Amino acid sequence: MEKKFIGAGLLSGLIAGIFAYVFARIFIEPEVAKAIDYEEGRGHAEEMLTGEHGHEHEVFTRSVQENIGAGVGTVVFAVAMGAFFAVAFTILWTYLGRRYPATDPRWAAAGVGALGFVTFFGVPFFAYPANPPAVGNDDTIADRSSAYLTMTVLSLVFMIAAVVFALWLRPRIGGLLGAIAGAVGYLVAVTVAIALLPSFDEVPTPVTNDAGQIVYPGFPADVIGDFRVYAIANQVILWTVLTVVFALVLGLLSRSRANQGVDDTETQTVA
Repeated sequence: MEKKFIGAGLLSGLIAGIFAYVFARIFIEPEVAKAIDYEEGRGHAEEMLTGEHGHEHEVFTRSVQENIGAGVGTVVFAVAMGAFFAVAFTILWTYLGRRYPATDPRWAAAGVGALGFVTFFGVPFFAYPANPPAVGNDDTIADRSSAYLTMTVLSLVFMIAAVVFALWLRPRIGGLLGAIAGAVGYLVAVTVAIALLPSFDEVPTPVTNDAGQIVYPGFPADVIGDFRVYAIANQVILWTVLTVVFALVLGLLSRSRANQGVDDTETQTVA
């Protein structure tokens, strides 16, 4: 059955990735294009001030990046999340199915989906919101990536600890109070982690000349806002589709096992 769960996770991730990419292609890519246009205009303004001219040649064209590149990247990420989803569900269901056999596995899948969204996206995004191109200093890319990865790993570790703690408390103080205690512990842990990790505020400010006159504006706030809203919506779609498809597959597997059990019973009766 574990192999079927993994297969269901991979399939769910694939479907979720396709949905997420279509949304990103329609809504996020135009914001990326605006950011790139701003970056090019800002670069031209800075060249006019300094007299230095630099030309960067893209390895891949924008068409390739926004279609093939973004599509493959989104689907691969979603499939990877589907695999993690399946592993997490298998571990959780091994515990719940044994101790609480009346539990509907689809509710367990819904719980894994909600916790996965918070763990892998919600908390890391809160600590380090996604930015469109041109926002951020090239010299701090490594530091920003390291901080984001660290926050994601810590979020995962804290979430695992919170779930284990909540399940341990369930037979002692009840499921609701146990869940609340685990959630509070998780929030306290991630809050401390966010406070200790470095912060980055690198939104480009206006370009000014020697006289202090603005020759090119700062990065448009509406582009950052729209980009982040669409980034959140994109992840909501990904995790929702992933969870729903996985739950549907669980339902099919349950009915298949039930029908197989009925067939076995009828065979034994005839014999």
